[in-house]
Amino acid sequence: MKICLLCYRGNKYCGGQGVYLYYLSREFQRLGHEVDVMVGPPYPDIADGIRVHKLESLNLYDRKNERNGLLPRGNPYRIFTPLNLCEVAGTKLGMFPEMLTFSIRAYQKVRHLLRDHRFDIIHDNQNLAYGLLLLKALKVPVVATIHHPLPIDTKAEIAQAPSDWERIKRILFYPPMMQGIVARRLDGVITDSKSSAQEVRTIFKVAASKMRSVYPGVDTDVFRRLDGHRKEGGHMIMVGRTGDRKKGILYLLQALLLLKGDDVDIKLTIVDKVTPGDSYALALIKKYGLEDMVTFTGRITTEELVREYSSAEIAITPSVYEGFGLPAAEAMACGLPVVATTAGALPEVVMGGETGILVPPHDPHALARAIKRLFNDEPLRRRMGGEGRRRVERCFSWEQAAKQIIDVYEEARSGVNHS
Repeated sequence: MKICLLCYRGNKYCGGQGVYLYYLSREFQRLGHEVDVMVGPPYPDIADGIRVHKLESLNLYDRKNERNGLLPRGNPYRIFTPLNLCEVAGTKLGMFPEMLTFSIRAYQKVRHLLRDHRFDIIHDNQNLAYGLLLLKALKVPVVATIHHPLPIDTKAEIAQAPSDWERIKRILFYPPMMQGIVARRLDGVITDSKSSAQEVRTIFKVAASKMRSVYPGVDTDVFRRLDGHRKEGGHMIMVGRTGDRKKGILYLLQALLLLKGDDVDIKLTIVDKVTPGDSYALALIKKYGLEDMVTFTGRITTEELVREYSSAEIAITPSVYEGFGLPAAEAMACGLPVVATTAGALPEVVMGGETGILVPPHDPHALARAIKRLFNDEPLRRRMGGEGRRRVERCFSWEQAAKQIIDVYEEARSGVNHS
């Protein structure tokens, strides 16, 4: 099959979308399929043998705090194109136009390639912008993976916003209706979990007959407990973008405040790149006086991440929503017990009482009790860590995910051919 994968931010450091793109494209190639990847910056590393089409973007969101951050680097006259002007104007108004402009650039690129190259399927990775409807007009089936509906992000941002003006800014940031309009018109929708499927049905009104749930995988050859790597007492780890209010950093830091001065000398490592003066998490740490308990790694490689997991005694996922919860699964693959919330799909990943402890979201007291319980019970940590590794090996395979998604492609192609 000739597969075209779309991802508006493809680098693995941008979050689960980049991880999903890397491993799915690799597994499709291993299964004998021909894969093209269309991606916006920051551009990813993709397995050899896969064609990568790097689409232009001004990447203004990452540069908004730079001096002249709304001007294109290099040739300043690049700004005078319709799509680049759209990016500048949208970013200036506090919006995130990158999804829309990427989708139109992807349409233009696919239309150009179709002169000499026919795709059997186009698979969008959480973009869900109007350009996908233009792609459908090219008579190629279009499916999308929806990791979670973006209105959930907006809801979490509003709930934790410190002022009415901040709430208004968060409402403006993502297009409020675009993703639902597009999702309902696609040939198929893939979700990462049963929980995410339910949210997509409820929020975007996508017909259940168009939807299939496929769990992402974990590379268990990479994510594993490193032999001989010494655990650091009282050390726990959180992996996630702390500026994303869904990740629950507010409640985790409140839990740490409750545990401060307790019997266990707790140290939290957060795998995230933060910028002084523009960090939600750093402001909270200063407010609560937790500077001596929390450190940030900055951006690190996968190998360094595995070493961090291997040094920790507990992994924590305090999210108020997760469409899957890849960091929790990766921690389990490294033999760590996980403290997680019952939000979203996390109970589908972390088995409460077996591979970790589940607590209600938005509840720092419950988080503090679970953390304390695990730190005070080494046999329980060991048992849960072992069960976690076995669960990942049993349930979360990228090869199996790729095979199931190929079945979704076949369904979508069949539906288009019969329509």
